[in-house]
Amino acid sequence: MSEDQNIFQFNEVQRIGRVASVDTSRVLIDAENSELVTAVGVGCLVAIQGSLASEYLIAIIERVTRSLTEGLAEEEEESGSEILLGPVPTDAIIATLIGTYRIVDGDMRNTFKRGADSFPQIDRQCFYIDGPNLQRFMGLLGADLPEHQRLKFGKFSADLSAEAIANGDKFFQRHAALLGSTGSGKSWAVALLLERANALPHSNIIVFDMHGEYKPLTDEGAGGFASYFRIAGPGDLANPGESALFLPYWLLNRDEMLSMILDRSDQNAPNQASRFTLHVRALKGETVNDKEDVKSSFTVDSPIPYKMSELVELLNGDNTRKGVGTTGKPVKGDWEGKLTRFISRLGAKLEDRRYGFLFQPPVTTQQYTWLAEQVKRILDSSSGSSGIKIIDFSEVPSDVLPVVTGTLARLLYDVQFWTRPEKRTPFALVCDERISKEGRKYGVSIVVVSQRPADVSRTILSQCNNFLVLRLTNDRDQSVIKRLMPDSMASLVEALPLLDVGEALLLGDAVLLPTRIKLDKPQITPDSATRDFWSEWASSSPDPGAIAEAVETLRQQTRPE
Repeated sequence: MSEDQNIFQFNEVQRIGRVASVDTSRVLIDAENSELVTAVGVGCLVAIQGSLASEYLIAIIERVTRSLTEGLAEEEEESGSEILLGPVPTDAIIATLIGTYRIVDGDMRNTFKRGADSFPQIDRQCFYIDGPNLQRFMGLLGADLPEHQRLKFGKFSADLSAEAIANGDKFFQRHAALLGSTGSGKSWAVALLLERANALPHSNIIVFDMHGEYKPLTDEGAGGFASYFRIAGPGDLANPGESALFLPYWLLNRDEMLSMILDRSDQNAPNQASRFTLHVRALKGETVNDKEDVKSSFTVDSPIPYKMSELVELLNGDNTRKGVGTTGKPVKGDWEGKLTRFISRLGAKLEDRRYGFLFQPPVTTQQYTWLAEQVKRILDSSSGSSGIKIIDFSEVPSDVLPVVTGTLARLLYDVQFWTRPEKRTPFALVCDERISKEGRKYGVSIVVVSQRPADVSRTILSQCNNFLVLRLTNDRDQSVIKRLMPDSMASLVEALPLLDVGEALLLGDAVLLPTRIKLDKPQITPDSATRDFWSEWASSSPDPGAIAEAVETLRQQTRPE
């Protein structure tokens, strides 16, 4: 077939009917081919002859109805003056316009664009897109994307011979959300996305792995390709391994630190916050005393090392120092006794081994150059390390998890923000919550992963322009997706509870046509904790030795490698 030939080769068999009425983006089709009506369904595509012979309006079927009305029965034999009445089927199809296909569009041939430049006219012919027509049309979507922009997710559910291709640039530029109920294939989809990105020579994706399910992707012996990090646990404090990550206290800004140790209900809270701020700034100033450029512009929030022991000593000095009265005799000092509870709360945090990654880091973290080296470990992939990094948070206690994720995410974003624009290389953060509305301006993309869209901030999802939505069975979650979609596409949501495992709706700027796709299976599947309960209960019993080992692991707060 030549490039200027119509990809649609319709005949009378595929003609389903005529346009009966048009209401903005919805079209009512009088279905005259009753046999074909039984073959079509919701989500199928129809082509409506446009105002030009070289143009078709493409619509997605939203509803198919058949009603029986009393009318003239089919003629069989002449019966004199008797008029025979009987049930007559009336078929109708409601379809939503989604785009325009043109055989010739200026200098271009065989183009498809979202949206309709004109409305279909009454009595225009309508054709069902199936078979070779569907295959050629699906092949057209994404066909003009250059190789370096092609992000292959899988196959179109409507035609498993056609590849579902998204624009990789647009998918990450506008932020994306990957949503689906438990067991729908979210982890599979994330693993597939990472696998596709890893094929690029300089990919840069950081995964916040809350449950340790993506660790198989880091196993080189099994074909893994990702670098592995984990937040240091209590068992790492004495002898940390190569993969352990520490986030020393001096990385926290003033508000983050005070949120952990300041009791706002304490009447002395303003005094405590004031002395803390004064001393921390002074200690950071001593660290950069010989660095004139930094010394002249740093703030209390600047990530500069200082010794916690010196901060505690200064606070204790304030809390016990006497003042001098007018007669020269000692009197109660300005801060005496006002910092006692603050110092006690700080001491409790310093001794809590759960917070060891913050308050008991190795002495090397006090070196001024330490921070740059650590950030390079995570963001740099030019030295031969993988561009895909898995950061395991599964061993972090839930009550301190917000501190850990927030601090690390903010640090990565801040480094990107302060990098000279011409030197920035973009990276994506895969997590279950968004951290910044402005990130994409500075080369930070977010891929939000959630099994309950209704529990995710509406502001977060409104910043995402691309959605990979797997099966959702909850009405509230489906309503969230419906609100995020144009009214003309809302009917697609009704298919969400019917999707198979690994099936998804792909929507957004990265694709020309919102479509139902079957995701490819990743070469290395994550440990998504989906167990075959009935089969395992029938075949194996708990291992007493493993249980005893787990108890000791629990006590040590570290997992064996």
